[in-house]
Amino acid sequence: MLRLRLRCRALSQLLPPPSSSPISQLLGYHSRLLSAAAPVVSPNPSFAVEDYLVSTCGLTRAQALKASPKLAHLRSAANPDAVLAFLAGRGLSGADVAALVAKDPKFLCTKVDKGLSPIVAGLSGLGLSDPEMARLLSLAPHKFRCRSIVAKLHYYLPLFGGSLEKLLRAINFNTNLLCCKGRVEPNVAFLRECGLGDRDIAKLCSSIPRMVTANLERVQTMVALTKGLGVPRGSRMFRHALSAVAFLDEKKIAAKVDHLKKTVGRSDAEVSVALPKAPFLLAKSNESLQHGSEFLISEVGLEPAYIARQPSLLTYNLEGRMRPRYYVVKFLKENGLLKRDPSYYTVFKETDTYFVEKFICPHKEAAPYLAEDYAAACGGEVPARFRFT
Repeated sequence: MLRLRLRCRALSQLLPPPSSSPISQLLGYHSRLLSAAAPVVSPNPSFAVEDYLVSTCGLTRAQALKASPKLAHLRSAANPDAVLAFLAGRGLSGADVAALVAKDPKFLCTKVDKGLSPIVAGLSGLGLSDPEMARLLSLAPHKFRCRSIVAKLHYYLPLFGGSLEKLLRAINFNTNLLCCKGRVEPNVAFLRECGLGDRDIAKLCSSIPRMVTANLERVQTMVALTKGLGVPRGSRMFRHALSAVAFLDEKKIAAKVDHLKKTVGRSDAEVSVALPKAPFLLAKSNESLQHGSEFLISEVGLEPAYIARQPSLLTYNLEGRMRPRYYVVKFLKENGLLKRDPSYYTVFKETDTYFVEKFICPHKEAAPYLAEDYAAACGGEVPARFRFT
């Protein structure tokens, strides 16, 4: 216990005072680490890993208990202290460091001079700043300490249009992007052959990240399924169709198509016209499709044939978008404020800004409460003026 207290006291002397600037903290901490007294950094058979993780790295006792077996071979704080100085140099806060060490305890065993420093130099050469490296560290610490990460980012950055932000978002969804490059490359090459550009492929990486890290055979099956829906390669809807059928089999797709036919009450031919226009209907739940079609047919009064020609109507949010806008249009019609009936496809399709400017702002004097009622309807209420008889 006496030895532990002496070591903790010595380590506290290494840590910078709270009032000093971040730069002076880093420089002072790093220089003191290099010139620290021998008892602090020399091999010590009684080095208490669990206590170090709590007192120096900021882990909770439970986290430290879970992490310490992975660091049981450590006999001193020399390398972990150097790693902590490295992390401070990348701009990670105490909370960031604690989260990183809890996620990947073995990061503390990485050699700074032979491992981390060359990686940082390589990433800097790709244009990454310290804050960007800190984000990458937080997302995938176990991948960061592998030198191959430089080559992987060199491959991925052009695919994402040079945007590290987009790449980091994709990595956040699927860190396997950093360990399955061998799978990703043939998949990307195949998708390019199918007519997809890098921008569309990058969107697939973000929206369906497992797709590009799957086996090539599986990706080829997905492409074949989109062809079965009548969506040709290279078409505008091809990427959306791939997203819709990702990890579905023929049986599940057939069941979705059958439900869609029942939902709008149309023939195979009409559904075959609708799906190539809106393949993302396959990703909608049966309940959502049912409620949407009932509203459009029973309340709005649209014909099923019209819905089949404009199938994207079934993809819009019912309670937060279509129903409030329908209330506004019906209110305007019943009060004689519309010269002609609008296209409901336009009413539901356009942005909220367009809808407000087109259907609410011109009627501020005649209907001063319309904007307020519309906002209430978007929030799930039904204002009295929207309760039609």
